[in-house]
Amino acid sequence: MRYSTSSGRYRQIPRVLIMASASMLLFGSPVSGQVASPDRPVSDPAGLESPVNPEAAAVPVEDLSYSRTLGATAWSRDGKEIFLVTSLTGRNNIWKIPSTGGWPVQLTRSEERQGGLMPSLDGSLLYFTEDVGGDEQFDIFAVPANGGAVRNLTRTPELRETSLVIAPGGTTGAVSTKLRSEGQVNLALIDLATGQTMPLVTEPDPALRWRPIAWIEDGKALMAVRSNANSTLAEVWRIEVPSGKAQLILGKPGTIYEASDVTADGRLVAVATNEGTGQLRAGIYDTSAKSWRWLAPTPWEQSTGTFSPDGKTLTVTRNEDGRTTASLVDVATLQERPLPLPPGINSFAGADTPFSPDGGRILVAHSGADRPSDLQVVDLATGSANAVTAMGVASLKPENLPKTRIVTYKSFDGTLISAIVTMPFNLKRDGTNPAVMLPHGGPTGQSRDGFNRTATALASRGYIVMQPNVRGSTGYGQPFQNANYQDLGGGDLRDVIAGKQFLVESGYVDPDKVGITGGSYGGYMTLIALAKTPDEFAAGAQLFGIINWFSMYETSDALLRQYLISLLGDPVKDRKVYEATSPITYIRNIKAPLLSLQGDRDIRVPRGQAEEVAAILAEIGTPNETVFYPAEGHGFAKRENQIDSLRRVIDWFDRHLKGAEPRP
Repeated sequence: MRYSTSSGRYRQIPRVLIMASASMLLFGSPVSGQVASPDRPVSDPAGLESPVNPEAAAVPVEDLSYSRTLGATAWSRDGKEIFLVTSLTGRNNIWKIPSTGGWPVQLTRSEERQGGLMPSLDGSLLYFTEDVGGDEQFDIFAVPANGGAVRNLTRTPELRETSLVIAPGGTTGAVSTKLRSEGQVNLALIDLATGQTMPLVTEPDPALRWRPIAWIEDGKALMAVRSNANSTLAEVWRIEVPSGKAQLILGKPGTIYEASDVTADGRLVAVATNEGTGQLRAGIYDTSAKSWRWLAPTPWEQSTGTFSPDGKTLTVTRNEDGRTTASLVDVATLQERPLPLPPGINSFAGADTPFSPDGGRILVAHSGADRPSDLQVVDLATGSANAVTAMGVASLKPENLPKTRIVTYKSFDGTLISAIVTMPFNLKRDGTNPAVMLPHGGPTGQSRDGFNRTATALASRGYIVMQPNVRGSTGYGQPFQNANYQDLGGGDLRDVIAGKQFLVESGYVDPDKVGITGGSYGGYMTLIALAKTPDEFAAGAQLFGIINWFSMYETSDALLRQYLISLLGDPVKDRKVYEATSPITYIRNIKAPLLSLQGDRDIRVPRGQAEEVAAILAEIGTPNETVFYPAEGHGFAKRENQIDSLRRVIDWFDRHLKGAEPRP
């Protein structure tokens, strides 16, 4: 059952209230100068084009939701099968397919979301993680690789276990653990027969978290990464087992050393670091010689992956302005060989490795603006790629789905902002068309040019959709990522408004028919935009967004509290910052109608945030609807809720941007 809130009471039917006006609030922060990011040309708004396509039509919401998602994946230990998490039945359960492609076989059946796949070393079992109702308190489970009863190994409701790395011999492993009541993430050993865990490294700082990377030296030691909550620090450590004695391998204050793999002898470590550059670059660190070798320089973000079984090849990805390429690197020469994949989001798949056990094939995932994510197996000898999944339903023909373009515009202070623009077909350049801004979550995140159900649904109905990567986003260097510190809803909001102006200057968009929507931090951006600049947007739809940083701090997960401190400072010492950046400070100025959608068991943005919004808007008479989805966390995993929420967003904008009648 879904509930809507109005005047502090819960009703089964949404209630629309009478709209009230409010005065506009201006920004208070001064212009501080352009924020550094990779150099790139500024786009001409007139360069946006709406292609002609007589076959184009509104994409049914059901077709988007019945297109299966692609979650965690893993090779079977003999290389004959691929395990994957997908929503074939409307739930994120585990299936397996032949590695050459073929009909999927279901291994698990659960109402809960599953992930974190890891086959046992002998291939008989598949380990995975599962939580309850989106609460993110994951346990580790096991299921026979050929099918059978599922077993919960850990059964620890107050302790989360993730990131399993199996030790040589296959009977034990290392995991990250987190108590529900604490912020820090620790390292532990796990007995894979009994599920019992034993602490290995106990972190005293609630802002720091540990993650195992790989076993080395025949299981005598473990390589691990220790990082902070807001991705501005990462260190590489060698951990003796079972003593837990820790030795720092790479680490400097305010510097990222993100290790992704290490050779079995512990000598070579694959690392992405921003040391000396402010941008992540890929390299190989020799722990014996204490020396670096670097890949060819690029202004864009690089990430390392895994070594091949023979240690001669390393996987690397490059994120260039929201599009990613996947390459194989010769460890001896550091020469790169890009894989033959179309533009979009290309990444290496697989649990502990994307390489097949014999090293002859590699598993990759591809997603494009007009193609849902699919798995492909690349033959490393011939370079040929073979698609082994078809996640999209047949009606989602790429030629009839809206296309994207990455544009760059200047914001209020000259800072370059990149954005993904999804253009509908068959629009007239007459300044009458609606548009929707779609900021991403995080804020430590990035919109990338892959398949986006919301953008596709809206663009196929005539809305120009822009996903701006505002200051604070990842992918554009550390100075850009840090530029929103204690300025949430300040410069980043002005970046969104500059994106709206770019669309208006294209000649397509009516400035009075622009909406805004997003989830998590995108929901926050929706709220702060409507509240702080009430004349800019005609309607908003926020999904699990933040209205009040104080109450968010008090009620969210302990780890998330540390993330908030990294963005805003201490809630006591920096009280004025929390007030100035909270939409609740300005919410009584909201004019535009607001839709709020919220998971009932969200630990990141608890339901109280949506309740605060609904209560205030009901009091001042601003039109609003609020819907809670039972047994959902941060994001909606169940198909029926995905369909319902997307339908509501479309209907909301149709009513308030196009003047359509409410959907019955």
